[in-house]
Amino acid sequence: MVNPIILEEAYKEFSRDLTKWVPDGILSVDLNLLHELGLLNNAQLEQNVTTENLSHYFHVIETDDKVTLYNDQFSVWIVPKVVDESPLTLTYIALLLGGNKLHLELVFSTEGVYNTPKYILKILQHFLTDVIDTESIISAMGKKK
Repeated sequence: MVNPIILEEAYKEFSRDLTKWVPDGILSVDLNLLHELGLLNNAQLEQNVTTENLSHYFHVIETDDKVTLYNDQFSVWIVPKVVDESPLTLTYIALLLGGNKLHLELVFSTEGVYNTPKYILKILQHFLTDVIDTESIISAMGKKK
């Protein structure tokens, strides 16, 4: 298990220069993104999402400025902010690599009607599953060589 001090250092490094770590930019959650992700099914979005529903169980560190979730595969930082008097939440998803190294996979932002724990957790669950699937494909391709 990664040391929480290393997680905090990684978060600070990622936050200092997001354009370096996520060159494609922050994904803004809106109707179009939900459609692209296949999450527009209202019944699917309206399902209660709890930590029990997430496919991975996390350790939680809660501070005044963010919530950090981590396990053997991922570190997730959920960071509430206020920009131009409008609340929004940035969610960072990093993959834990060997030797306490982290790779920032993506950052998404939620605001307005999407800036609720229910939506954030549902979108987070989708992205975690997507990262796991992608890593499995990459791993399988590496074994074929």
